[in-house]
Amino acid sequence: MTALTFLVAVLFAMVIALTVAVFALARQVGVLFERIAPMGALVNDSGPKIGEASPRFELASLTQTAPVSIGPREGRATLLFFLSPTCPVCKKLLPILKSARTSESGWLDVVLASDGDEDKLKRFIDTADLGAFAFVNSTELGLAYRVSRLPFAVLLGPDGTIRSKGLINSREQLDSLFNAHDMGVATIQTWLDRPAITS
Repeated sequence: MTALTFLVAVLFAMVIALTVAVFALARQVGVLFERIAPMGALVNDSGPKIGEASPRFELASLTQTAPVSIGPREGRATLLFFLSPTCPVCKKLLPILKSARTSESGWLDVVLASDGDEDKLKRFIDTADLGAFAFVNSTELGLAYRVSRLPFAVLLGPDGTIRSKGLINSREQLDSLFNAHDMGVATIQTWLDRPAITS
């Protein structure tokens, strides 16, 4: 009986120790999440600022008969995605863009933009199966947004204002544009860096 009592006491002590360890680990996970915060799109300071009206364009599409309007769209946001056939990161992001175009189709239009030789761009569209996207070829569009590195994305609200923008290298950075739009902030970083509310 004494041995049984001893074993029960040891097991009880082990359960308490494990409970304390689980709470300590949960706290450490929270600390790690704060230290390794999600990295949003890399915003540059050049070009039109977030919150400003987008430059307006009416551009011919390489994939559609109707021209593509850059600016206000009735009830629809626009993701303007700058890419190049020679950019390996751009090619890596194409399946993600296709997925986003489908999953966000209720509120978002995706427009692909590049500049260069039209025949090469058409071959790229065929090879990468981008015919479902609006695809524009315009040097002026890239200059208007001061796009210096690729891939670069700009999210426009239905009123034509720039809601978020930045250099995109991963799905998380693309999603950060949508998250910033949903939360009504310029970037995920500004939301993460906001002062904590104390009660």
